[in-house]
Amino acid sequence: MIVAENLHASTEQNLILETLQMTRLANGEAEISHHKSNNEVFGKDASTDDVNGNTLPDVSSKKAGQQKEMTFQDVYNQDLDDEDDDSDWEPLQKNVELVKWFCTNCTMVNLGDVNCDICGEHRESGILRHGFLASPLLPDSGLTEIDSDIRERHKGSQDSASNSSTAVGFDERMLLHSEIQLTSHPHPERPDRIRAIAASLATAGIFPGRCYPIPAREITREELQMVHSLEHVEAVDLTGHMFSSYFTPDTYANEHSARAARLAAGLCADLASAIVSGRTKNGFALVRPPGHHAGIKQAMGFCLHNNAAVAAIAAQVSGAKKVLIVDWDVHHGNGTQEIFEQNKSVLYISLHRHEGGKFYPGTGAADEVGTMGAEGYCVNVPWSRGGVGDNDYVFAFQHVVLPIASAFAPDVTIISAGFDAARGDPLGCCDVTPAGYAKMTDMLTDLCGGKLLVILEGGYNLRSISSSATSVIKVLLGESPGCELDNTSPSRSGLQTVLEVLKIQSNYWPVLASNFTKLQSQARMHSIENKRKQIEKKRRAVTPMWWKWGRKGLLYHFLKGQNRHAHVKRKGV
Repeated sequence: MIVAENLHASTEQNLILETLQMTRLANGEAEISHHKSNNEVFGKDASTDDVNGNTLPDVSSKKAGQQKEMTFQDVYNQDLDDEDDDSDWEPLQKNVELVKWFCTNCTMVNLGDVNCDICGEHRESGILRHGFLASPLLPDSGLTEIDSDIRERHKGSQDSASNSSTAVGFDERMLLHSEIQLTSHPHPERPDRIRAIAASLATAGIFPGRCYPIPAREITREELQMVHSLEHVEAVDLTGHMFSSYFTPDTYANEHSARAARLAAGLCADLASAIVSGRTKNGFALVRPPGHHAGIKQAMGFCLHNNAAVAAIAAQVSGAKKVLIVDWDVHHGNGTQEIFEQNKSVLYISLHRHEGGKFYPGTGAADEVGTMGAEGYCVNVPWSRGGVGDNDYVFAFQHVVLPIASAFAPDVTIISAGFDAARGDPLGCCDVTPAGYAKMTDMLTDLCGGKLLVILEGGYNLRSISSSATSVIKVLLGESPGCELDNTSPSRSGLQTVLEVLKIQSNYWPVLASNFTKLQSQARMHSIENKRKQIEKKRRAVTPMWWKWGRKGLLYHFLKGQNRHAHVKRKGV
């Protein structure tokens, strides 16, 4: 009787367990489909993270678990205070989740490791406190020995603000311009860009210290309308009444963006006026949002107001008759070109990736030279590939930029200084070093008595832009570039690009004719030499070395000589 009851109880218990298991499986499938639908809607995991980065359980799945009948697995997964809990016994190994984090330096996504897989920057980088001088491989633990040495070196040699000849335009309110909408990846044009540069300058004792600040003001609507249409100015101002908005899918604005753009333009205008009037020798505009994609009627490419164009007009109002704008941002400044393409008093020269129009924004071909009588006053040097470095840029400066600029004889020079052609930039993918930027700046200081304004444009690797900007400002302060890039040999594609530009622009700038003839001859000789080397390489590959120089070497050379004589004889016939 007892055995029968035990058998009956055992059978009943098995049925209950099977029923519970089926219920759990069914509910599990429902939960999986529920999570899958959430992922499809929101494009991310249904779980959330707390402030420490730990994964929190999904609220919706917890509610579903409370509504259904508890299973053994549910009881096991619950965090219950059980006095008889055996912490040593774990029948199921929990899955270890890798924590996703975005690199402060380059914004690239990483999983698990403490150093970025792309740029090597430490997860707890101190770059926003000490700029590029902070260690990239270690967490921030105060100033490094290098930082201390730099501070000590400049401690006794810092110029006072009244004696400095270099002004810097900066205002913290420009940091308030940021993307509000939560996305799967940080926006490359972020406040940290100017934070990192400012931190580099402060750690190096350059600013504050050797440079002096100028007071910030918002540009007026009347000044903006000398560059942009009224509709464009009103459209940007309207964003000040909206929490979040977009001009294009990649050009955002929040309620602080319009003021930040007006402050950036106002700083650039005042710096240009101060340089032309002689109140300061040169200056650096540490501003954002950038501007060279902003045209007469449109905001695009992260840009709201065209800072370089506003500065050029302000310089002319202050007495400059001719203004040179050199744009070395890796992207073509289509907005600046549009604004001045019919203006012979402003010469616009841009060096950028183009790749036959396939690289953003697609404009800036070599044959875009200006219109309506201003042909030749737009000069585009369109690189045909990525990876372009110091040699190609300096070579283009020597043979295109400087000859044309010297013939133009500007009263002031403005550099649209994007640092996204720098080594390590995730968008530009080129190879210009801080020494290369310093060299180009130095080459432009000889024009117009050193009246030079550098305006920040793009650049999205914090270590690259902060080190490059610091090198440029050191040149403005009178320091040597510290590199020898005078005798540079361009790449084959770089030489072809320069030749293409010279051929087109020599129609408008006769000074280029000699350069074009000389480089064309060199390119022809280089091509002949390359063909000779290729033929020689193929000929050597045909005959094995052991045959040429082995025991039968004499026979080989004899037969080779006979063949050569026979070939010459046939050719003569």
